[in-house]
Amino acid sequence: MINIVSPINQLGYGITGLNIVKSLSKLTSVALWPIGQPQVTTQEDSDIISECIRNNQMPDFNAPCIKIWHQHDMTQFVGDGVKAGFPIFELDRFNKVEKHHLNYLDHIFVCSEWAKNVILYNLNIDQSKITVIPLGVDLDIFKPSEFPKNCETTRFFNCGKWEIRKGHDVLVEVFNTAFDIKDDVELVLMCENPFYTPEESKKWEDLYKNSKLGDKITIIPRQPTQQQVYNIMKDMHCGIFPSRAEGWNLELLEMMACGKPVITTKYSAHTEFCNETNSTLIPIDKYEPAYDNKWFHGQGNWAKLGQHQKDLMAQAMRDIHKSRQSSTLQINRSGIQTANNFTWSNSAKKIIQSIQQ
Repeated sequence: MINIVSPINQLGYGITGLNIVKSLSKLTSVALWPIGQPQVTTQEDSDIISECIRNNQMPDFNAPCIKIWHQHDMTQFVGDGVKAGFPIFELDRFNKVEKHHLNYLDHIFVCSEWAKNVILYNLNIDQSKITVIPLGVDLDIFKPSEFPKNCETTRFFNCGKWEIRKGHDVLVEVFNTAFDIKDDVELVLMCENPFYTPEESKKWEDLYKNSKLGDKITIIPRQPTQQQVYNIMKDMHCGIFPSRAEGWNLELLEMMACGKPVITTKYSAHTEFCNETNSTLIPIDKYEPAYDNKWFHGQGNWAKLGQHQKDLMAQAMRDIHKSRQSSTLQINRSGIQTANNFTWSNSAKKIIQSIQQ
């Protein structure tokens, strides 16, 4: 048995927890203590999660316990077994509270080599206590798809909650630089941030809709299921993710699984699966304090998106559009192959292997 403490919902940690619990339950018995109210979208998921929650009535208190949660809250473990924390973080520095909680753990799971190096830089611990467990993509949902037929408009897609960290302040500038009013292009954004007030969300939407190419920008709401997210992704030509820092960037991997070309920065956790053959990588040559006056207040550093990076992103978008116009735009075969190696089943197997060592 493995004891799991994790949220189960459609946000980042919740999707990670849901898929890891589902995959682990195929390999061993799982007892689940959900953080918050579980939210699932299918009967199959409901049945699995309900069974795992029932298992917490008679847990094995000697079994290992994994907490999939923020690094500043590594408390509330179950039993006397190995205590493994699985934080997903974006910055390269930890504060005193985060260090205190991480140092308490018997083992630390991270989802990328980048994150492992951040742990080693910040904590005086043996690297044998750290295991890289890459996250996955649901290949039963996110399948390779052809480009939309009978569509003359080149459609670019960005998915991820409104944040400066994700480069949304830069993306609008890049799109308006890359194209003019005569270009048959569209930028589709699914960026609803449930942690913002309506006024904060409106500021982000107005930034795009009131821009030069606002009529070519479509903002859609967050989708309630992964299947509905796929239904949107399959109708796109390219994903663009101008991120300053990522803990994983699941949507980017999902676009790869769909066979779509992707444009992103060469920094942080998504470098675990992004390379020169499956992505257009924007090189990062400088870093700056991570500050947005909302979520980040200069604790660590993230990528600096200067004029050079903006110019490269704009050119990459133009190149995609030209390829689409000339009917030479290719399915991202390398991205599909990459996604096939990053499955939730593989994540679960690596967790089992690590715990059994």
